Amino acid sequence: MRTCGLLILMMSTLFMASAQAGLYRWIDENGVVHYGDKVPAKYLKQEHDELNEQGTTVKKHDRAMSAAEKADKKREEAERKRLENEKRAQALRDRVLTDTYTTERDLVAARDARLDAIDSQLQLSKDIIESSKVNVTKTEELIERIKKSGRMVPEVTYAKLEREKLQLATQQGVQQGHRIKREEVIVQFNDYIERFRELMAEKQKKRDAYAKRKAERERAARGLSSAAE
Repeated sequence: MRTCGLLILMMSTLFMASAQAGLYRWIDENGVVHYGDKVPAKYLKQEHDELNEQGTTVKKHDRAMSAAEKADKKREEAERKRLENEKRAQALRDRVLTDTYTTERDLVAARDARLDAIDSQLQLSKDIIESSKVNVTKTEELIERIKKSGRMVPEVTYAKLEREKLQLATQQGVQQGHRIKREEVIVQFNDYIERFRELMAEKQKKRDAYAKRKAERERAARGLSSAAE
């Protein structure tokens, strides 16, 4: 009796050890499928499956990738994320665009208002530049008169000329910045208007499709009603 109990215990232990060891399935280089409680070392980096007691796959082990394959996968993943981020950003821009402007006329009015403001700044820069040019010319003429008289030009006069030239150069840079900004606004709003038209066309297309489906349902309902009568 004691021997029978010991035998049962040994069999249970062996069964549990076998179950814990697991069962694996792999394919060799000739395409032959193999099963075993351990995957040979030469196939560990190849694709293989881990099975349960019923032979059902519980875990798949993919083939180990080479360094080049890993690099390609990393690039593909980065590109996928970039496209997803761009798609989300575009959706946000579209929502802001349609929430901010009701009609294309609103966009044109906003563009013109921005351009008018920049044109005012350009005119102001132009006036300051003209004034600075006059001041530079006057100071240069003063210096020439002093030199012709044989007197020494005061340092403060040279300093004044340098300040006026600096102001002139600064305003010329400001003016160029306004011109660049003006072109950017034109391009920006042209893109806004083009995208707004696309979004409105898509919205109208959806409305038309909805109206068509509604009309078809109404015709079908009238047909059923006539048949019932």
